[in-house]
Amino acid sequence: MSALTLTLTGAQVLRPEGISDQPLAISGGVIGDAPVGREVDLSGFLVLPGIVDVHGDGFERHLAPRRGAMKDLGQGLVAAEAELAANGITTATLAQFYSWEGGMRGPEFAERVFEGIARMQGRVVTDLRAQLRFEMAMLDDYAAVAEMVARHDIGYVVFNDHLPHEALDKGKRPPRLHGQALRIGRNPEKHLEFIQGLHAAMGEVPAALERLSADLVARGVRLGSHDDRRADQRRAARARGVAIAEFPETLEAAEEARAGGDAVIMGAPNVVRGGSHNGNVSAIELVAMGMVDALASDYHYPSLKRAAFLLADGGVCDLAGAWALVSSGPARILGLADRGALCPGLRADLVVLEASSRKVMASMAAGRISYLSGEAAARFIG
Repeated sequence: MSALTLTLTGAQVLRPEGISDQPLAISGGVIGDAPVGREVDLSGFLVLPGIVDVHGDGFERHLAPRRGAMKDLGQGLVAAEAELAANGITTATLAQFYSWEGGMRGPEFAERVFEGIARMQGRVVTDLRAQLRFEMAMLDDYAAVAEMVARHDIGYVVFNDHLPHEALDKGKRPPRLHGQALRIGRNPEKHLEFIQGLHAAMGEVPAALERLSADLVARGVRLGSHDDRRADQRRAARARGVAIAEFPETLEAAEEARAGGDAVIMGAPNVVRGGSHNGNVSAIELVAMGMVDALASDYHYPSLKRAAFLLADGGVCDLAGAWALVSSGPARILGLADRGALCPGLRADLVVLEASSRKVMASMAAGRISYLSGEAAARFIG
């Protein structure tokens, strides 16, 4: 489908200056500054900037709904894009693990996912972008990761450490080890031996991480840390050029990120639940303190829209401020200056909601419709 040329009238449009009922023109894939083309009456609807998801792994269930069930990742990505569009997401960062956990989180599967994303470019409307989540304990894979990032032109890398260090320090078998090993086809004892080796070599990680970070920063790759708990962790990450703090688990880590000028991302599901599921700092409290730059879907795409309205309805911030956390804020973190707001000259990325129910009725990316339903469909087509 080519980009549409039309003018949306009658809707309540969220512009940077606030809600407006002035017409919104779309032409050539961008927002225009004067009425053009056919008029579409969207009275009774809200029009907001398209949602930019800065980190989400909800696509995993589409790629392999059951073990070994998905052979064609392209079709899985098509299904994932349909879910994204139905939730008003017009730019999606697909967060793919490169992990010692293997299986869908292993290096081989990551290669398949990144190849699949490249193949689907131009075949889907939603802007799909790749994020590589690298388990920093994998010392033997640092060169392979740098090569993979360069080959697939991945613009965002996050460093994780999900090793069960506490159990390994005590010489105990980590929880869920047996099932995890069998799920990826590895002997449980060999799997335990493998992660024990990674744990024992953690002292070598900081130097290796510094070298890899310097290489990636020099190539313009954005770097993030994941689940920081302490201020010193965030300071060390910042010193390596890691300027994004994903899901800091404590107020201490979030305050250090803010004090150092780092971008802070929290999970939209944390907002929807009213707090962290495992006792970490509340995203709502951090938003109220002005310490959050963006909300991410994490593992649940519908939470982005819901979180923004929960924040606005609860008086934590106004609708413009709440919606910025899922549009202009994440766009800024990703360096996407061409989207995130409904302004002349920016990409025509938008979501149309039924005002009474706030249900997503249409999504549009670069002036192309990615999702259309109900009464909005009748008006666009009519």
